[in-house]
Amino acid sequence: MTSQTTTGSCCSSDGSCGSDTKADVQGAGVTTVYKVSGMTCGHCEGAISQEISALDGVTAVKAVAASGEVSVTSSAPLDEGAVRAAVDEAGYELVGTA
Repeated sequence: MTSQTTTGSCCSSDGSCGSDTKADVQGAGVTTVYKVSGMTCGHCEGAISQEISALDGVTAVKAVAASGEVSVTSSAPLDEGAVRAAVDEAGYELVGTA
């Protein structure tokens, strides 16, 4: 994995940020792992988790900046376009599924 600097990130150039809020809700259902570029810290994880958690049917979100992966559990399969829009709204890029 290569290191990237993303303009518009919530973090400073050294990777630090002002918050380490996380949304991590566990549940049952369909779990899909997405690759997201630009996450560098806990605040990034929280921003993505918050946006994806707002999608209908989502029961759990676990974003991990170190791996660039976001695990999403939902009651039914999600429309990738909706997930892409949520990640975009948070200020990051959905690369695809892991």
